[in-house]
Amino acid sequence: MELSTCSNKGLLERMFKLAEKGTNVKTEILAGITTFLTCVYIVAVNPAILANAGMDTKAVFWATALAAGLGSIFMGLYANFPFALAPAMGLNAYFAFYVVGVLNLSWQNALGCVLISGIAFIILSLFNIQERIVNEMPHCIKNSVGAGIGFFIAFIGLAQAGIVVSNKDTLLQMGNLGNPGTLLALLGIALTAVLIIKRIRGAILIGILAITVAGFFVKNPATGMSYTQLPAGGMLAFDNPVQALAPTFGQLSFAGMFDSSGIVLLGVLFAIFSFLFVDLFDGIGVLVGVSAKAGFLNEKGELPNAGKALFATACSAAGGAVLGTNTVCIYGAESTTGIAEGGRTGLVAVVAGILFILCLFFSPVFLMIPAIATAPALVMIGVFMMEPLKSVDLQDFAIAFPVFLAVMIMPFTYSIAHGILFSVLGYTLAQVAAGNRKNISATVWVLTVIFIIYLTLEIILK
Repeated sequence: MELSTCSNKGLLERMFKLAEKGTNVKTEILAGITTFLTCVYIVAVNPAILANAGMDTKAVFWATALAAGLGSIFMGLYANFPFALAPAMGLNAYFAFYVVGVLNLSWQNALGCVLISGIAFIILSLFNIQERIVNEMPHCIKNSVGAGIGFFIAFIGLAQAGIVVSNKDTLLQMGNLGNPGTLLALLGIALTAVLIIKRIRGAILIGILAITVAGFFVKNPATGMSYTQLPAGGMLAFDNPVQALAPTFGQLSFAGMFDSSGIVLLGVLFAIFSFLFVDLFDGIGVLVGVSAKAGFLNEKGELPNAGKALFATACSAAGGAVLGTNTVCIYGAESTTGIAEGGRTGLVAVVAGILFILCLFFSPVFLMIPAIATAPALVMIGVFMMEPLKSVDLQDFAIAFPVFLAVMIMPFTYSIAHGILFSVLGYTLAQVAAGNRKNISATVWVLTVIFIIYLTLEIILK
């Protein structure tokens, strides 16, 4: 037994260079569990959101857990970074509500867009082009895109909870706070916020589970049934993987995507760009930001193996599309919890990935979670994603203007793409007006021209 343990430790030491990174197996496993607990909410939230696109919830659950599990394991083994991967919040809502809901593409076509963006990301990673693109983008735009997506996610959560509802005269208004479901969602928001403030591990997951349990005892006035219903087949599931994944696995399609004319074709192209843009910038942002805090940068301020990490992310994004889920990305904020527990190597990501795969045996538990229980998670994620704005100089109007456009337009138009578009155009306009043309990189000039052409065509074709 002792020989086996020593052998395993030796193998893990060689694979992850634990001693060199100043850590050990126990610390890495605990860090991996911590990271998993902070991001496992995605296996409950993602199926609920993509169901709005007409996708099978069980299949999406399987695709989400497998994409997160395999992606995290790949990140750990190939790049040796303690970063978990999973389908991106924000892009799942963009996928369901804009690409499918507004552009009227099928969810199969939307998955096709995700695959193309993933392949493009792989190509950019192979030639190291992504680093140049990201380096030439203004700091304020890189930070405002994440914050805008955060507001977009939070807005969806508030609507899902019934806290914000439509109004034909004022567009939006406060929902019925006397509705039992809305009250439960408000309780969930309050509970989750308190748990986060008190630094309780797995706060978001605890909040989701607490409201799910409360949902057994509260009836939905619209149906007369409890908000939470016990699964008919029990809490554990031993599904046939082929059958469980069949509704989404390999179902992506390019048929008809590029046959459309006018605004739909433009929308398809811009959807692909948006999936790529967000995954690209999110990946770089996390690698640079989190790695700086964790001390992963070398004496030159460079991050060794950054290219491997981005390649792992790109492959996971493409693989996720084949499985049947939206773009996979690095979970930066969640991964920092494991790093804070001492995690320093890819063993953290491998542990988190294995736990994601084990979730598949508990699919009935995750699939019975009602929308009012996942809504607080969306709101909390929105709060987390505001953080990048703290490093933006909002006293400079030439900076504040493009930031405001990204943050405002994404939630109010249900379009991450248009938020990016107007933010870039706003930045170029503001810098030219301020006499700071030298601050506009070649990449931004190219994007400005492309976006002007896009807007012109959108106006004409409509």
